[in-house]
Amino acid sequence: MKVLVAGGGAAGMIAAWRAAAVGCETTLLEANDRLGMKIRISGGGKCNITHDGPVAAVLAAFPKAQARFLRPALHAFTNQDVLDLLAREGVHAQARDNGRVFPVDGPGSAAKVTAAFEAVVRRAGVQVRLGARVRALEGEAPALTALVMEDGTWLRADRFILATGGASYPRTGTRGELLAALGALGVPVSPWFPALAPIPLRTPRPEWEGVALREGALVLKAGPGGKVLDRFRGDILFTRTGISGPAALELSRPAEAARRAGAAWLGYDLGAGDVDGDLVGLQQANPHLAVRTWLGRWLPERVCAPALAERGIGLDQRMKDLPRAARKDLAALLEGFPLGEPGRVDLEKGEVSAGGVLLSAVDPRTMAVKGWDNLRVCGELLDVDGPVGGYNLQAAFSTGFLAGSPG
Repeated sequence: MKVLVAGGGAAGMIAAWRAAAVGCETTLLEANDRLGMKIRISGGGKCNITHDGPVAAVLAAFPKAQARFLRPALHAFTNQDVLDLLAREGVHAQARDNGRVFPVDGPGSAAKVTAAFEAVVRRAGVQVRLGARVRALEGEAPALTALVMEDGTWLRADRFILATGGASYPRTGTRGELLAALGALGVPVSPWFPALAPIPLRTPRPEWEGVALREGALVLKAGPGGKVLDRFRGDILFTRTGISGPAALELSRPAEAARRAGAAWLGYDLGAGDVDGDLVGLQQANPHLAVRTWLGRWLPERVCAPALAERGIGLDQRMKDLPRAARKDLAALLEGFPLGEPGRVDLEKGEVSAGGVLLSAVDPRTMAVKGWDNLRVCGELLDVDGPVGGYNLQAAFSTGFLAGSPG
């Protein structure tokens, strides 16, 4: 059987290796001048390969519908299978306390991970063609006829595996254009949507760039006093234009959805407990304590002064002189430090992109597109977007493995 795999990222390399390993004449097409461009920059060059733990625990991190779809793939090619494959190529990894698995080599190890996968691909006999971008798809259900390349040539095969990725980080070559081509063929798709991206703020605080809020939860509401739409416990980091950090990345998709719906507001719950009661007790027990000193227990120094000034509280004001209204205002501040309305989340800056081929249109046991005899999709081209922590790479490896398997 002749197999063409389009896309030389995490899913495409595993799909090509697997197809060749089971005896298929396999060609891997990559638009860039080298394989694994997105892996090379992942984790700042350190590469969060996967997430530790049993398969059931890894699946539990995904939304329920995605977990159900991914179950056959993650059992067929587990996180341990990925690590064993790399270890045979001399790339060893270890799990951190948070479960994220990184190579032991540290900085620059992402390139070694990519080189290991490439070595496996080439040793399996895969023909690798670099600088080969697919421009269009030719055919109609139930059979794809050919991949149309940018230079106009048609490439034919018995089976086509599409692993061309999403629309995030286009500088790595993943532009997401084949989603529209699939949609034109009648394959059910969902438009690309930003996920795991920094969140701009309508009123940013560039003077706080580099300041982090920790050990609390980012809260998304339908307006300043509206109902809670979503929340995520984790740190945020102020940037020149908004916020980043784990909690911001995780809430970027719902924040953008709420913004488009016309009702979105962000705050950070510092988890300070009964703040008003604490303040009343301090006014009695330590009346000469500076309010600024107390606030510094919860907020970084660069944030304390403007936060007090914006509430009309002097920097040297003592607890004994704190009016009841100001005390209530400080309590509200720590229960929901105001960040304001989110701006438009940039699709291109996301670690992954939501959207893609609808999971209901794909057989989870083979990654075959339903209604097509010779078309399979895998990796980020699927409508899968797990959390930060190596989950999305694992999904790409596992779905790629099934896409390249017999059946």
